[in-house]
Amino acid sequence: MKDFKLYAITGEQFHPGRPLAEVMEEAIRGGCDIIQLRDKKSAKRDVLAKARTLRELTRRYGVTFIVNDHIDVALAVDADGIHLGQDDLPLAEARKIAPGKIIGISTHAIEEARQAERDGADYIGVGPVFPTKSKEDVVAPVTTEYVRQVAAEIRIPFVAIGGIKLHNVDQVLEAGATRICAISEIVGSADVKRTCESFIAKIDAAAAARAGSRPAPST
Repeated sequence: MKDFKLYAITGEQFHPGRPLAEVMEEAIRGGCDIIQLRDKKSAKRDVLAKARTLRELTRRYGVTFIVNDHIDVALAVDADGIHLGQDDLPLAEARKIAPGKIIGISTHAIEEARQAERDGADYIGVGPVFPTKSKEDVVAPVTTEYVRQVAAEIRIPFVAIGGIKLHNVDQVLEAGATRICAISEIVGSADVKRTCESFIAKIDAAAAARAGSRPAPST
């Protein structure tokens, strides 16, 4: 999969009255390079319609498109991948159904991260780092300590998620995250594009600081 910095997940409850495609296009224009459709309540036909809209949008911009949970919908619209939780279909079974697709796995503890890596996940979600109201079935915050554990040990890409805002993202980046996911802070923003640009600036600044702290190669 293509590397990424900023991962946006849909959350239509945070932008009532604003069309989904409009909000997510602003996010892409602001620098989001992965978009995930997450809709656990709508009828399947409605999820499919939203997926078709976002597949067209992400294809136009060359951005990776992920569908949460609904493997059938992901296949129907030729999404780039699927994101699965710990209680969803096992990764090995998902691979049989959707060979060649990106598969991401949510993790909340280092044992789950290790298992996802062993099982061949393409990336993992690490969180929720902070308390969040974006998901109803959320587990207790894992804190930045879990981010540090994953950064030190796990070799596949990981994205930090859960309660991450512009005012606290620096703590997550300092813990070793290089990829950030946000829901309400992005899609609920009065200026989605500018919010994404601000996240990207912070991610880039942290990367530059890490590069500057590395010892110079010997000659």
